[in-house]
Amino acid sequence: MIAELSHYALVLAFVLALVQTFVPVWGAARNDTTLMAVGEPVAFAGLGFVAFAFFGLMALYVGSDFSVANVYENSHSAMALVYKFTAVWGNHEGSMLLWVFVLAIFSALVALFGRHLPDRLRANVLGVEGAIAAAFLLFILATSNPFLRLDPAPAEGRDLNPILQDLGLAIHPPLLYLGYVGFSIAFAFAVAALIEGKIDAAWARWVRPWTLTAWIFLTLGISMGSYWAYYELGWGGFWFWDPVENASVMPWLAGTALLHSAVVMEKRDALKVWTILLAILTFSLSLLGTFLVRSGVLTSVHAFATDPTRGVFILIILVLFIGGSLVLFAVRGAELKQGGIFAPVSREGALVINNLLLTTAAATVLTGTLYPLALEALTADKISVGPPFFNRSLGPLFLLLLALMPFGPLLAWKRGDAYGAAQRLTYAAGAALIVAALVLYSTQGGPLLAMAGLLAGVFAVTGALTELADRVALFREPLAASFARAKGLPRSAWGTSIAHAGIGISLIGVVAETGWSEERIASLKPGENVSIAGFELLYKGIDERTGPNWRAEVGHFDVRVGGVTVATLDPAKRVYLARNQPTTEAGIKTFGLGQLYVSLGDSEAGGAISARIYWKPYVTLIWLGTIVMALGGMLSLSDRRLRVGAPRPAARRAAATPAE
Repeated sequence: MIAELSHYALVLAFVLALVQTFVPVWGAARNDTTLMAVGEPVAFAGLGFVAFAFFGLMALYVGSDFSVANVYENSHSAMALVYKFTAVWGNHEGSMLLWVFVLAIFSALVALFGRHLPDRLRANVLGVEGAIAAAFLLFILATSNPFLRLDPAPAEGRDLNPILQDLGLAIHPPLLYLGYVGFSIAFAFAVAALIEGKIDAAWARWVRPWTLTAWIFLTLGISMGSYWAYYELGWGGFWFWDPVENASVMPWLAGTALLHSAVVMEKRDALKVWTILLAILTFSLSLLGTFLVRSGVLTSVHAFATDPTRGVFILIILVLFIGGSLVLFAVRGAELKQGGIFAPVSREGALVINNLLLTTAAATVLTGTLYPLALEALTADKISVGPPFFNRSLGPLFLLLLALMPFGPLLAWKRGDAYGAAQRLTYAAGAALIVAALVLYSTQGGPLLAMAGLLAGVFAVTGALTELADRVALFREPLAASFARAKGLPRSAWGTSIAHAGIGISLIGVVAETGWSEERIASLKPGENVSIAGFELLYKGIDERTGPNWRAEVGHFDVRVGGVTVATLDPAKRVYLARNQPTTEAGIKTFGLGQLYVSLGDSEAGGAISARIYWKPYVTLIWLGTIVMALGGMLSLSDRRLRVGAPRPAARRAAATPAE
């Protein structure tokens, strides 16, 4: 009964999404406040029905109701309870339901917190959100119904894909979807502004917190996915430039550009048309990622292998929303006034360069991802575009971006002093050179690109600290005065500097891991050892363990330094019984900011086993930096000036004063 009621709830949610699409927009066109007000209660009701369906599917999984095809295909009665919850989005149908659930949440939040928006703008934004919801609800109902029944009902399920039975994959998809879908709000604001033909600094202030929220979640989602691939797949890497990985990083790059462009628009009333275009492109790249994962056009450990007809349906959605919004932009964009003028050397100019580098990076990733697919479709030739292309193409772009990043906040609006900014960054540059020299001395060299990246990363961190020191007049005024300035500094200023520092921290981790990591491949018998980076690993043997739905071979290694055991590592190879599918569980131990990493290979003759052993210096900085970035974003989001737009009551009081 739960399945039927949940399915019916989705049907009702689809009907409400159609109402939300047409009624408020029609009311805005007629300037009818009654019709415009329909969007708010409909958004709340739509969220209620989608939530009922989502939690209904979750109840079916927890209850192991194998009469539902989706539960049968992706669950097992012996599976751990936590994975019965997370299996809801560990498949195509359930993940699409999560996608729509997140969309309904954001739509309801706009209805709840957007009451200070102008009536017509709010109605059009909710209408666009309703159209997106209607399209994806129709997609679920027509091609991806998660509530289909099986008759007769199987006695047991087929189990969830083993690589998804991990806490990292329990967290990664929801975070990623909160980022992907969150950018739909910026898209809806952009389309609404084009419909009205009106955009101003207040629009940028309204759209920034939604964009920042999506950016924070997407940052954390990408980071969690990277760490999951690092420890779960047993290959020792954190990023492979897999097409589906690329599908997540493209909207992140475009969204980062959108955040900076919206700042220029809010502060200087400039870059209006460009900001609108970025809002459209960012969500378009999110939709493209949805298509790549579910279309069947590529093979990836991250992709859902689905019926290509579903991909055709999503492709139609892409054409409607991306094509439709770009056509609207072409027709109405020229009517928007460009706004303020600024000198090339200014904070606005620095943010324009930031935008150019980020969008060029996004275009490069898009080209490298789609070119093999386009070539195969046109000529039937198959090629692979892998890490060498992306590293060589994007490496210089990111190095230039981070080298220039500290200058922007130190330049004045409208017209800046590049020489003065360079003078204030002297100590930051000196610190970067000293750190690079120490690393060069301790490692006796390294790849040139890694050294350049280390310089840029340290300069980004010290440059962010320099910006804060400059704002509080550190060492230029008494410490008490600087402390008072620091207390009065807006949270958004602190957040910006912290986020910039986080980017530098991540880059330091990336270049250290790629430039100075060590690897050993050894065949070991019990009692034998292997040395790496000053550590000695003694292989003690292997034993078997069993879990609720798996069995495993677990190896045991003592880690010794100077003959003293400092840690133990227990890498394993699991086989999940229902699917007879193996997975790798790496043994990882953190020492300082680096990690010792062991992955088991195949058993060999004579009781030996092969093992792949890595020492990865400063690798933890990759993910620590992303957390710092997200914390900086959260601090900015907590700034009341960023969260509150131009309240209508204040505007009405100001308008009423002359009349009184």
